Amino acid sequence: MSDLSADEMGGSIRRVLLPSLRGEPGAMPGTIVVDPLAPAPKIRVIGYDRDSVSEFAIDDVAELTQHVDRHLVTWINVDGLGDAETLRQLSRLFNIHSLAIEDVAHVHQRAKVEEYDDHIFIVARMLRTHGDVLTEQVSLVFGENFVLSFQEQAGDCFDPVRERIRKKGTRLRQTGADFLAYAILDAIIDGYFPALEAYGERIEDVESQLLTQSTPQTATLIHGLKGELNAVRKAIWPHREAINTLMRDSMPLVSDETRIHLRDCYDHTIQVIDIAETCREMCADLRDLQFSQISMRQNEIMKVLTITATLFIPLGFIAGLYGMNFDTQRSPWNMPELSWFYGYPFALGLMVAVAAGMLIFFWWRGWIGSRRD
Repeated sequence: MSDLSADEMGGSIRRVLLPSLRGEPGAMPGTIVVDPLAPAPKIRVIGYDRDSVSEFAIDDVAELTQHVDRHLVTWINVDGLGDAETLRQLSRLFNIHSLAIEDVAHVHQRAKVEEYDDHIFIVARMLRTHGDVLTEQVSLVFGENFVLSFQEQAGDCFDPVRERIRKKGTRLRQTGADFLAYAILDAIIDGYFPALEAYGERIEDVESQLLTQSTPQTATLIHGLKGELNAVRKAIWPHREAINTLMRDSMPLVSDETRIHLRDCYDHTIQVIDIAETCREMCADLRDLQFSQISMRQNEIMKVLTITATLFIPLGFIAGLYGMNFDTQRSPWNMPELSWFYGYPFALGLMVAVAAGMLIFFWWRGWIGSRRD
């Protein structure tokens, strides 16, 4: 991940935290409002059973009608949400509830699970880290023999799932749509681990920089890291409740075997949350360490200035004393040292003796150097 300026970091965090495009207030529930800047949908289909796999792309939703019932499971992946009509056609074809398809288009949702009559709707947040920290909404709808996945843009972490489908004899090839939905959800959760490992390495680099040579930019780096980790934590935290809902609630579309595997996915979610919390705490510790170092440097500077000023107080007094212009001819008590042959060396020697005595006293008290008892 590249280093960002404070303004760039703030912008990336705002993009994560602020909601995306929504419908007008008071609009009818189920209204689909797409982002005009969103890419056009690209649909790719994978159908499989125990013995065969077919994989192809389509341009028209109507082509799906001849493929869905030919396999044990059909996975329809949609990259891009820029066409409302495509979403409506998929909704009609698979009888997706209007509220669910509305949430597919409104990509600001927290991770959640909603059950409808003949399908289950899942929202997950997939982590993307390319300079900025961005989380992409992935919407899953699965029924008895189909899984629809909606992504905001192309590119995902599902290649291991696709490879398992292509390989004959895997568990995915022998199970239903609920297990495929679990595999996709598990891939999303596992995608957080490499990003958090990268954050751990960045935190170690910042710590090394703090211990060697701290710069004003270090505080900006720490602030940016903490902001990004807050965004990661905000994205991953709701997954715990969502996966727990799939595990605990009685849903006919989720088999007992899939529930067992969801426990592992739940454990991974807890691990991700713990790692994110640990990294956030480490950022707080780094900030405290930097403040401590700044305070220590300021204390060292103040100590040097204080000692220097303290040394010159008696020296200034001596110089001022012998700088008084009393006439020695008027009285023998008017600074007789001024007429003494060794008066000037005596004054300089007195200053050196006083300064040396004060330095020895400071050392004896442990204020400078290191006293050995």
